[in-house]
Amino acid sequence: MSIYLDNSATSHPKPETVYRAVDHALREIGANPGRGGHRLALAAARLVYNVRESVASFFAVADPSRIIFTANATEAINLALFGLLVPGDRVVTTTMEHNAMVRPLAQLEMRGIEVVKVQADQQGYVDPDAIFAACAKPTRLVALSHCSNVSGTVQSIEKIGPWCRENGVTFLVDAAQSAGLIAIDVEQMAIDLLAVPGHKSLLGPPGTGFLYIHPDLQLQPLLFGGTGSNSTSKFPADTLPERFEVGTMNVAGIAGLGAAIEFLQQETLQKIFAHEDALMTSLRGTLSAIDRVSLYAPLSARHVGPLSFNIDGLDPAEVGFLLEKDHEICVRVGLHCAPEAHRSLGTFPQGTVRVSPGYFTTRNEIDILIEAIKSLAGNKQ
Repeated sequence: MSIYLDNSATSHPKPETVYRAVDHALREIGANPGRGGHRLALAAARLVYNVRESVASFFAVADPSRIIFTANATEAINLALFGLLVPGDRVVTTTMEHNAMVRPLAQLEMRGIEVVKVQADQQGYVDPDAIFAACAKPTRLVALSHCSNVSGTVQSIEKIGPWCRENGVTFLVDAAQSAGLIAIDVEQMAIDLLAVPGHKSLLGPPGTGFLYIHPDLQLQPLLFGGTGSNSTSKFPADTLPERFEVGTMNVAGIAGLGAAIEFLQQETLQKIFAHEDALMTSLRGTLSAIDRVSLYAPLSARHVGPLSFNIDGLDPAEVGFLLEKDHEICVRVGLHCAPEAHRSLGTFPQGTVRVSPGYFTTRNEIDILIEAIKSLAGNKQ
C-alpha cells in the first residue's frame, strides 16, 4: 500500500464521516437547492445553509452570508481580484505566491492594475516592514499567501492585517496551505478577503472552497447565471451569497466539507497541528543532517505543511520516481505551480521534491521516508 505524502496538493485519506456525508447527499437528497419547493430541494438548501454556518463559525465570521462557496481557492482568488480591482488600482503582493495568485494578477496588469512584488528571503519569509514600505504609494490591496506551498513558510498575517486596516488597504489572504492547521480569525487578523480550498487541510472533498468577503466590500460577480431566485431579472442579485453563487451547487461536496469541519472541531486544531508539527520537526531535523540533502524550509516555528528538499546530483523528478518505484512513497516534484517562489528559494528551474504529511500520516511512514532518502543520498547508516 502506498505511503501518501502529497497532502499539500490534496489531503488523503479523508475522515470516514466525509465519505459518508457525500454518499448520503447523493443517495438520500440528490436535489438542487433553491430550484424547487419540494422536500428534497428544501433538504438540499438546508444542508448548504447549515454548512455555511459551520464554515463561518470555524473562521470567526459573524455573518454566514459573507461565505461564498466556490469550486476551489483558485476560483475564490479570482473572484476577489477581478471583483474588487479596477484600472488604476495598485496591488502589493510577494514573490512567494502560487500561480493561483500570480496568473490573475498578470491578467489584471494588462488591464491597467499596477502590481508590486515584495521579495522574500531565502527561507521564503517576507518581512512585514517591507510590505508596509511597498504601500508608501496609495495601494488598494495587499494580497499574499498565509503559508507557502513550496517551503511551508508562514507569513505574519497577524501583523500585516491590522496594519492594512489601520491604513485603509484591503487585505486578501490565500489560506490554501494553512486553513485546517492554523486557527484563522478574520476579525482578529483583520482579513477582508479570505480564499480557502476545502480539499486540503480542511479534509473536505475536491471541488469545494469558499471566499469570505468583509461587509464593507462590494465586489462585482465573476460568473453570471441562474440562482433560483428573482428569475425575472437579467441582472445578478444584490444580496449575498446569491450574487456570487450561480448555477447548480456542489451539494455533495459541500456536505462532505461540513462533515470535515465537524471532524476538525472534534479533534481540535491544536491536536492536529501538534501531530503534523511533530512529524515535520523530526523530518526536518533528520534530513538536515544527511549529506547531499539540501532543505528549503525555515528552520523555525514559522513552518507548517510542506517541506521541500533536493539531493545533490539527482534531479527531483528522478528522486520522486525512485521513491515511488522502490518504496511506494508518493511525493510531488517540480515547480509546484509557484515558479517565483522557487526563484526566491534558489531552486529554479529544477524545482524540488516536496513532502507534505497529513493528519493521518504515521511516524512509521516518516521513518520509512527518511530511510529511503538516506539510501538515495548514499547515507545508509
